[in-house]
Amino acid sequence: MEDYGILSLIPTLVVLVMAIVTKRTIESLLAGAIVGLLMYKPLDIVTQGSDILLNVLGNETVTWIILVCGLFGSLIALLVKTGGVLSFGNAITKRIHSRRQSLLATWVLGLIIFVDDYLNALTISASMKKVTDRFNVSREKLAYIVDSTAAPICILVPFSTWAVFFAGLLEDNNVAGSGMGLYIEAIPFMFYAWVAAALVPLVALGWIPNLGPMRTAEARAMGGQPQPEGVEENALEVANESTKQPHLINFLLPIATLIFFTWYFEIDILRGVIVALVVTLVLIAVQKLLSFNDTFDTALDGFKAMIMPLGTLVAGFVLKEVNDLLGLTGFVIDAVQPLMTAGMLPAVVFITMAFLAFATGSFWGIFIIAMPIVLPLASGMDAHMPLVVGALISASAFGSHACFYGDSTVLSAQGAGCSPMAHALTQLPYVLIAATIAAGIFMLVGHL
Repeated sequence: MEDYGILSLIPTLVVLVMAIVTKRTIESLLAGAIVGLLMYKPLDIVTQGSDILLNVLGNETVTWIILVCGLFGSLIALLVKTGGVLSFGNAITKRIHSRRQSLLATWVLGLIIFVDDYLNALTISASMKKVTDRFNVSREKLAYIVDSTAAPICILVPFSTWAVFFAGLLEDNNVAGSGMGLYIEAIPFMFYAWVAAALVPLVALGWIPNLGPMRTAEARAMGGQPQPEGVEENALEVANESTKQPHLINFLLPIATLIFFTWYFEIDILRGVIVALVVTLVLIAVQKLLSFNDTFDTALDGFKAMIMPLGTLVAGFVLKEVNDLLGLTGFVIDAVQPLMTAGMLPAVVFITMAFLAFATGSFWGIFIIAMPIVLPLASGMDAHMPLVVGALISASAFGSHACFYGDSTVLSAQGAGCSPMAHALTQLPYVLIAATIAAGIFMLVGHL
């Protein structure tokens, strides 16, 4: 890895500018990656680019994400086609009589399904959009409610995928005590997650008004068009085509199976979704809801419906690899180290790592690099360790929440039925409000 200094920021700037101008996500990410490769070894761009792509697609994490998202697409498509989602929507609708109630119900479901942000983002958005459509809630606002509950809530619960990962990382870095013990101590100091999650009911109740692009989206929805123009219907949107009367058990049993077995297999959502798919297929067969061909055609269509978000995620991983070649993470950390006093450390860590998480689309990976630098620095300064860890994990949640090509953002948008860019731009004002408040709290608490 070479050190390109401030020039290492260029690919990320290219991505941001192009994404804002074109509203196209994958193309912007690939453009940034190509610019980075031209900076690195212009005469070797084909070899470098193909090697990076092969490395990304051969990466165990990427393969896991492809399988999880694809199988999730199949599961949701089957639940939609057989009427499971419709039956759930009908049951919820009977108890919901206003826009505010529909949005608050979405938020509450997000609090309940805290095991994994993928599970949260895809399941809730897919199951609630028919309910919110009835009250002319924009798909962008639905995506915001879901996304702002997914990652923030998952990090605040000590038995989620995020907690397992970061506790292991803390253990690997030889912190005093157990990794999970320190993680739990840090939960009260994960200020971004607390603030972001607290803003959601305020937005749902209308106490915080629609801001910027969200105002435009909500005006369109109030005119009778909840789904934005240019978003094509896919297998996750198709109405029930079964001749059988849908039963609520056809939704609740697969979802309960998904949650239970994700927990049972030590928070492994891939194994959870496989078991949930098997249960769904058994329900379809026993009740003869679909023919054999229709069942598997629907499952394949659901997998294919996830191709665009998966393409975005793969392109984001490619950009991360290119940024690593240019030394982006090392440059940014080195640049802010002079600011790292004991009092300033939590705020500086949060702001710096939040920027890196946003810029690279890596909400776990960059922390493998950063923790061996930040934690010894905090120990040497005698800084409050749970506060510093809370700042690190808050930064990760911010990146997952704010980055327009991040997994949680992309999947929330896909499940809700809007584009990742539309979702990212409409929720950006609320993300920035939460980040500003969190940074101020880190600054204040760090000096106490």
